[in-house]
Formats: sequence, C-alpha cells, structure tokens
Amino acid sequence: MKTLGKYSIGMGDRFGHQGSAQLKAIIDAELKGIDITPVWNKSNREHSIIGTVPGDVRIEADNVTRKAGFSKPYFVDADHINLDTVSKFIESSDFFTIDVASYIGKAAGMAEIEEFLTSVAKYTGKISIPGTSLKLSTPKSLVKKVAEKYLFAAIKAWEIYRKIEKIKGNGNFITEVSMDEVAHPQTPVELFFILKMLASENIPLQTIAPKFSGRFNKGVDYAGDVEKFEAEFEADLLVIDYAIHEFGLPGNLKMSIHSGSDKFAIYPVIGSLIRKYDKGIHLKTAGTTWLEEVIGLAESGGEGLAFAKEIYIKSLDKIDELTAPYSDVIDINVSSLPSGTIVAKWNSDEFAESLRHDPANGRYNSNMRQLVHVAYKLAANKKDEFYRLLDANEKIISRCVYENIYNRHICRLFDLD
Repeated sequence: MKTLGKYSIGMGDRFGHQGSAQLKAIIDAELKGIDITPVWNKSNREHSIIGTVPGDVRIEADNVTRKAGFSKPYFVDADHINLDTVSKFIESSDFFTIDVASYIGKAAGMAEIEEFLTSVAKYTGKISIPGTSLKLSTPKSLVKKVAEKYLFAAIKAWEIYRKIEKIKGNGNFITEVSMDEVAHPQTPVELFFILKMLASENIPLQTIAPKFSGRFNKGVDYAGDVEKFEAEFEADLLVIDYAIHEFGLPGNLKMSIHSGSDKFAIYPVIGSLIRKYDKGIHLKTAGTTWLEEVIGLAESGGEGLAFAKEIYIKSLDKIDELTAPYSDVIDINVSSLPSGTIVAKWNSDEFAESLRHDPANGRYNSNMRQLVHVAYKLAANKKDEFYRLLDANEKIISRCVYENIYNRHICRLFDLD
C-alpha cells in the first residue's frame, strides 16, 4: 500500500523546469534530519492555461529523481480534481486531491441524513477528547446542520475515489480530501463529523485540507489572528487523532495546509504543535516556484530582466482577467502597485527585491507579488521565449528556487539553522 511520509511538501512547478532545484531542498533537509516526501502537484486549470498534460508532471518527477539518485518515495498529485476532471489524471498520478468545495452546502437525501445522525448518536451532546482538556459541544441541532452542509460532499468524495480506485486499484494511490476553497472555515466540531462521514464512505484518507480562519492568500504571508489560528490548529490536530481511533481511519492521517507557501507568521505555530504532538504535516505550495523564476530572470539582467518587466507591465493591463479566477485567495491594493512607467526604469535589484518575499526589505511589495503570482498565463503565451530564457539563466533561477523552498520554507517550518 502506498503511504505518504510523516512530513511532505506539495511542490508546484507550473512550467516543469525546476524539479531538480526543488528536490535538492528535500535532500538537504534530510541531511539535517528532516525526512520530507516530495509531491509534485499541478491543477487542471494550470495545465489548461500552460498547454501541458498531467503526464508531463510524471515525466519531470521521474526524470529529476532518477538523475539525483533519489530512492525514497515521491508522488505526483492530481491537484484539486473533481468528477469532471479526474479522468485525465488517473494514469499518471498516484496522489489525488479530491476537491469537494463545490458540493458543500448541497443537501443529501433525508434518509441519508437520518442514517448519519443515527450513526453518530453517541457523539451528540458533548465530546471529550481522551487525554486532553479539549471538549466539544455537539447539540443535536448542530450535528444536523453539519450533516446537511457536508454529507453530500462526502458522498461525492466517495464517487470520485471509487472512479480512481476502479482503475488504479485499492492501495495504489494517496487520497486527500480538500474543502479549503470555501467562504467559511470549518470548526473542529465540523471537522470531527466530516471525518466520520468520510470514514463511513470507506475512503482511506491520508490527508485532509480544511479551511482555517484568516486569509491564506497566494504567495504572501498569513493575514489573521495568529493566536486564534493556533488554538484552532491544535484542536484540529486533537480531533484528527481522536477520529483515527474512533472511526478506523488510516493511522498516518494528517493535516494538509493549502496555499501554505509563504505563511511565515504561522510556521512557528505549526512547527511547534506538530512537534508537541508528534504529528505529520503536508504543506502544499504552488505558484512560488513561478515567482522565483521571474525573480531569477530579473536578477540575470539583460533579456531576462526585460522579460520580467514585460510580464508585470502587461499584467497591469490585464489585471481583471488574471485575478478573476483567484478572487478568493488574493487581496491586491491596486493603488499600491507601481506603474509600468516606474518599473520600466528599474534595475535588476529593484525588480527582484520588490517581488521576493522578504518583509524586512523596504522594497518588498506584496501587492506586486500577488499580481505576478497569477500572471503566469502571460509567460505561457510566450512559452518558447520563456523556456529559452529559463535554460539560459538556469544557474541563477535554480538558486532562487532552492533558497525559497529550503531557507524560507523548510528551515522556518522545521526550525532548522
């Protein structure tokens, strides 16, 4: 049976050029005693925009691991798939992020809801998590609301899972269920009953991706109350542990943090709690690799800098088109975006430092970073030129990608020197 390691990182590589630099960060973490399973992920939307197919991700992952002599497990994630998109990913993927967000809020049949309520009668009223001080209030009215909101989504998750299992076979892939791309976070109580629903559907869940309080905007830091997040995250860890024992879920079931890149404010909290309870974590990142490619091109000067400037300046003209698909996960203050006229005069350092996520640098501009994060479509429209520049400036770009994953993410999350 395929099993995901205790610690894992979902590494997005939209244009399929940075796998070696990403893997080097994983290998160097192992030298410091942190064993991380790499998971290359790419969504259907990204494939559609760039013009790639799921099999391209498998080819990249297989090639870079073979070249590096990496003999440990690694996976290729069909990122945020549903019933409409899963088929094209089945052959090449061995990790499936089943996205049920669009099914949340749609009611299951009354008979199914009543059956579920009967199955959880023993948990109605109050739940005390053994060995902890955590107590959850679970009045029947609340449990019914949870069933009405989430049971249909759990049933759909089973349909998607069965479609994959029918072809891949039982135990031959990792299953994650995500519900993060919704308006409101799930409470620990809701998470507990969601896990019961998924267990009742016999889904061998290895990671679960809930929505947390606060903003998890693409490519920038966490925006919210860190203390509130800490209390919520700790309760979720305890709920997952309890659900494993109560519902017979896989023992390695762990939390998955979506849009997890760059959330530096909460990395110490996450790291401290997973060490306190000896739990795993799956940190899913995506567009930061593309951002590091743009930063690397800017640092290289010449044609690379000119291309990076062109991407940004064009993104200003197409801002509504580029941001629309990501409206729930970005917050851009348009008035804080530097004009194209100003950026056209910048040197390499000015551009790179404005885009690189280093809040201590006075030039850093989170609004510019978010806009470029969603502007990869513009590079896809000039793919031949972009790929030529990536190859010509590989050394600089690879360094940027490596330093981003290893220094800014892995070292901070796992408290490495």
